[in-house]
Amino acid sequence: MADCLQVLTTVGSEEEAGRIASLLIERRLAACVQVAGPILSRYRWRGEVEEEREWQCLAKTTRGAYPALEAAVREVHSYDQPEIVATPIVAGSAPYLAWIEENVGG
Repeated sequence: MADCLQVLTTVGSEEEAGRIASLLIERRLAACVQVAGPILSRYRWRGEVEEEREWQCLAKTTRGAYPALEAAVREVHSYDQPEIVATPIVAGSAPYLAWIEENVGG
């Protein structure tokens, strides 16, 4: 089984989502980044309940590329405390997982 991850981050605009997606693909930190939105997020921030429209970026990457991917997202993300959550892919199509591994890294 491949050592692949899905990494989720949310951003405040479609344009920012596109910039992050392009950056991750150009640097070969992700094989694919899907952008979905707008979504409605409700959360507590600094003692207040907030509600915002956001866009989700879901990147397909490898465990080895994760530290550089997280650093790249932090480098360009507009939020003070961005959501960056990695979830292991525990099962999947072997050819697809191999494709992720072939397209991440150098």
